[in-house]
Amino acid sequence: METIFHPADSRGSADHGWLQAKHSFSFAGWFNPERIQFGALRVLNDDTVQGGMGFGTHPHDNMEIITIPLRGDLEHKDSMGNAEVIREGEIQVMSAGTGVYHSEYNKNADREISLLQLWIFPNQRDVAPRYDQIPIDSLHKKNEPFQILSPNPDDQGVWIHQNAWFHMLDLDAEHATYYDLKLEGNGVYAFVIEGEVEIGEHVLGKRDALGITEIATFEITAHQDTQVLLIEVPMVVD
Repeated sequence: METIFHPADSRGSADHGWLQAKHSFSFAGWFNPERIQFGALRVLNDDTVQGGMGFGTHPHDNMEIITIPLRGDLEHKDSMGNAEVIREGEIQVMSAGTGVYHSEYNKNADREISLLQLWIFPNQRDVAPRYDQIPIDSLHKKNEPFQILSPNPDDQGVWIHQNAWFHMLDLDAEHATYYDLKLEGNGVYAFVIEGEVEIGEHVLGKRDALGITEIATFEITAHQDTQVLLIEVPMVVD
């Protein structure tokens, strides 16, 4: 097993007043030549947005964009005609494809929203833009990874144009489980949302991350009650 450890405090930061952002990979005004991407995972932003504030209308193309609210509600509007609210306990995906414009705002004026947004390079370019969102609470399993995203429209969770799988893991303290990679040659970026876990020789705390490659399965042991996002992606992007 090969690993690369990204402590929470090694991430890029941006303070816009209304937005507090942490970047796991180079983004906007923060550039680190050693932190461009992890395989097909290009962006992992950990954003806190003040009440009523947000991102005005802006374009995307040829990217799979996934949003997971951790706390609060996000209002989304786009050029495909979607006007939705993505709530805590849901996951949203947008395939930008040939091009789409969208805006994202904190739905609530009286409290902040905390969210993760991830960008994945697609394995098909110039597809028709598409949008989907689903609740993930109903998929929840305790002490084992449960799938929230895959490449397959008929599989559990949302789907994207890439051989990628996302799993959430809600692990009780002193419990252990295994993650089995879905595709040979893929890697996993394990991002700790809350708690503390041990993977291999590494102990990861809140917002720490570990890139894992060259292994088919690995063990995860919780030192505390822990929530982890497991992001499996191809390591080679065409």
